[in-house]
Amino acid sequence: MHWPAVCESREGGVPHRGRGRNRTVPPSFRIAVLGAQGVGKTAIVQRFLHDDYSEVVVSSKTRRVHISAAVLNGHVHDLQITDYPAISSFPVSSLQEWSDVCCRGIRSAHVYVLVYDICCFDSFEYVKTMRQQILETRPTENRSQEMYTTKDNQGVMGSGETPILIVGNKRDLQRGRVIPRHSVSDLVRKSWKCGYVECSAKFNWHILLLFGEALRSMGCARCKHVHATIRFQRALRRERCVLM
Repeated sequence: MHWPAVCESREGGVPHRGRGRNRTVPPSFRIAVLGAQGVGKTAIVQRFLHDDYSEVVVSSKTRRVHISAAVLNGHVHDLQITDYPAISSFPVSSLQEWSDVCCRGIRSAHVYVLVYDICCFDSFEYVKTMRQQILETRPTENRSQEMYTTKDNQGVMGSGETPILIVGNKRDLQRGRVIPRHSVSDLVRKSWKCGYVECSAKFNWHILLLFGEALRSMGCARCKHVHATIRFQRALRRERCVLM
């Protein structure tokens, strides 16, 4: 289902204006999409937001911030998806983060989607290295305080480990796979304790599942249940996405 939404030219979410004085504003969810060059990060984001795919491969040089929305059991949340270019390393401090225009905002993401190409071993090694750097450098003390509580005392943001979702793209090129799926799945789920999804941006396979799992990995009380309703509002005015 395609839902209308807005892709605003700013980093924050769309403001909520309510009539009630004590109206609680649902929090924004910030998703960072990372991966080596050529794995299809931008293709995944474009397929999700616009249901669009291009065979032309264009390497991202800058980060792209997209604003969409997620409807979780009737509650609308701003969804900020940042498509980052391939970075050499995860910034170890806020100073390093903001001194590099390509990394700005990366340390404050609520969940990291690490994408690799199932036909490229080096791209999986990149994901492995990036995950380790995130766990070693990403602060958890501040994130543990990011809790939104509704009137029925349902917390949205949880605490603990930094949520990371590993994504194997280009499933349509299954015959060229370099690592058996079960081997990657066992490593990611059992050893790394991360979520794992395989998808195909080209054929729009498991793209919605991917972002649904990203929200679930944040420990969201409204969406972690297997039967929770998750619907996404996709961006229609792509020209208003901002290149940073």
